[in-house]
Amino acid sequence: MTTISQSVRNFESWLAGELGADLVKDDLREKHEKMCSDDFVFLRATYWRWCEIIFDICPELATAPEVLAIGDTHLENFGTWRDAEGRLVWGVNDFDDAAVMPYALDLVRLAASAILARGGDGPSVRMIGELILGGYRRGLENPLPVILERDHKWLRKALMLPNSERREFWEKYETLTPGKNEAPATYTKALADALPPSSGPFVVKPRSGGTGSLGRPRFVAYAEWQGGPVLREAKALLPSAWSLRHRPQDEVIHAGEIAAGRIRSADPHYRVSGRILVRRLSPNSRKIEIDQHPEVLLSPTMIELMGFEIANCHSDDAAVAAAILRDLQAKGPEWLHEAARTAALTISAEQKDYARAR
Repeated sequence: MTTISQSVRNFESWLAGELGADLVKDDLREKHEKMCSDDFVFLRATYWRWCEIIFDICPELATAPEVLAIGDTHLENFGTWRDAEGRLVWGVNDFDDAAVMPYALDLVRLAASAILARGGDGPSVRMIGELILGGYRRGLENPLPVILERDHKWLRKALMLPNSERREFWEKYETLTPGKNEAPATYTKALADALPPSSGPFVVKPRSGGTGSLGRPRFVAYAEWQGGPVLREAKALLPSAWSLRHRPQDEVIHAGEIAAGRIRSADPHYRVSGRILVRRLSPNSRKIEIDQHPEVLLSPTMIELMGFEIANCHSDDAAVAAAILRDLQAKGPEWLHEAARTAALTISAEQKDYARAR
């Protein structure tokens, strides 16, 4: 196994080769600083490293049934959007690293992220595993999108922004002026195509966001349309780090495929075109972050619901879902929290090694 510092250099050399002049070097410096800050952020920033080491630390996971999976699963990989009927939906909202892999990896990575984020007073390791497994099994048996218009009142109440925060959200973009780094023509066209027809002149500006995707170009377009603001984001997509490591023959970007799965009530503004992802941003089309809502993301009800939503993403093929249920039965109740504890301890040790080397 390579050291974490060497792994970072190797991955960023590959990233530079894929992106060329579009590589955002300032973002990489920010990413390195974030990786030194805490274990949870380190996990968020290093999905490629997870792909390198997970079978070394948890070899028993390699034989689980395979499915088109989320890949970079963690507590902050969930958010809200409006579906084709205008309904508020909650679920997984980042599929940049989707790939075919053993189903168990999505569960273990989510559980490990909760262990790393919980601090001293969060749910126990065992409880985290039990909640995720319970929700996941429930979702496989009866998959269903998580629609907030009528049900899940507690979640709708927790996530809907008050008027002051909605105003603050839009004010960040109303004052946009073109940056010195203008978007390449491919990104400008993708954003223009995604805006409503006959919307007014729009402004495109680089946007920094996420943690794992730092280094990739990302732009936002703001326009006025029918008396109000509209916002679109475009960012670079690359083949999944999982495929890069374990399925090099698979260079397909699977984000659009899994996002539009048969069980999901998809965001109609989520579009993959080649290696660019475009989606709508709004106060109700956003991810939910741990520093803003720790009490929500680490609540037992939410952790169970995250397991349920992962099952929604894994349920495109009924035969595969049935095979997963049989595998869960054979594994018993202890495997998830044990694997997640092992993974979390390894990640924590690597984060400390990386911070010391810096």
